[in-house]
Amino acid sequence: MSSPAVVAARAALSSTDLSNYDPEQSRLMDERCILVDEQDNAIGAADKKTCTQHYLSRCLRRYDVFTSGHLMENIHKGLLHRAFSAFVFRPSDGKLLLQQRANEKITFPDMWTNTCCSHPLDDFQEEKTEQDQLGVRIAASRKLEHELGIPRSQTPVDQFQYLTRIHYLAPSNGLWGEHEVDYILFITADVTVTPNANEIRDYKWVDKMELQNMFDNTSNSFTPWFKLIARDLLFGWWDELLSRKGADGLVHAKSLVGVADGSRVIRMT
Repeated sequence: MSSPAVVAARAALSSTDLSNYDPEQSRLMDERCILVDEQDNAIGAADKKTCTQHYLSRCLRRYDVFTSGHLMENIHKGLLHRAFSAFVFRPSDGKLLLQQRANEKITFPDMWTNTCCSHPLDDFQEEKTEQDQLGVRIAASRKLEHELGIPRSQTPVDQFQYLTRIHYLAPSNGLWGEHEVDYILFITADVTVTPNANEIRDYKWVDKMELQNMFDNTSNSFTPWFKLIARDLLFGWWDELLSRKGADGLVHAKSLVGVADGSRVIRMT
C-alpha cells in the first residue's frame, strides 16, 4: 500500500503535462524509483515524474497543503529515493570521465557532471538487491551503457568500489528537482564511449587541475550533487586513488577499500 505522501503526490501530479518535453525523456519519467527513508531503508516505489517534482510546490498548491507543515514534511520524506553517482577513471593516468547532460534532459539539462548519475529501479528485481550494494552496481553498469554506450562487459559490477552515500535535496529548473540518497561508486576501466545523443551533449576526460579550472570558469554549469561531492569528498579520494598505483603503474578503484565510511548516510547541503 502506498504511503499517504505518495498518494497525495500522485494525485497532485496526475495532470502534469510532459508534452512539451522530449518524447524519449518523457517516457523515461515512467520508470519507477525506489523510495527510501533517511536511513536508506526501502519503503516503496514511485515513478520519476513523482519523485523529481521540486517540493511538489506548484502541483500541491491547489490542495492548500502549505497550511499543513506535517503533510509537507511527510511528502519530503516519502519522495526521497535511491540513486547513484558513478565515477569512471582511466587506469593509465587516473583521469576522470565527465559528461555534459543533453539539452533534452528534463532535469538539469546542459550541465556538466560525473560520468553517470541515475537510479536503481523498482522495475528490475536485481536492482533492488541491497547486499553489497549489488542492485546499485547493476544499475550503474546498465546506465553507463544506456547513456555513454559503454559495453557492460567493460564495467563488471564487481569492479565498482562503493565509497559512501549522501543525502541531498536540490531544485532544477523551477518545477523539477532531486531528493536522493546517492551512492557514490568509483571504477577504473578502459572504456569505449559511444554517447547517446538524447542523454549526452558532450564528454571529456579530465585530471584534477582541469576539473578545477572548469569549476573556476563561470561559463560552465554543474549538477548540484556533483558540486557537493567535489566540494567535500572527490578530490581527497582522487588523491588517494593516484597515490595507490599498483605495481603495474595503473590506478585501481579497489585500492580504496576502507577509505570512506560507507555504513552511514551523509547529509549534505
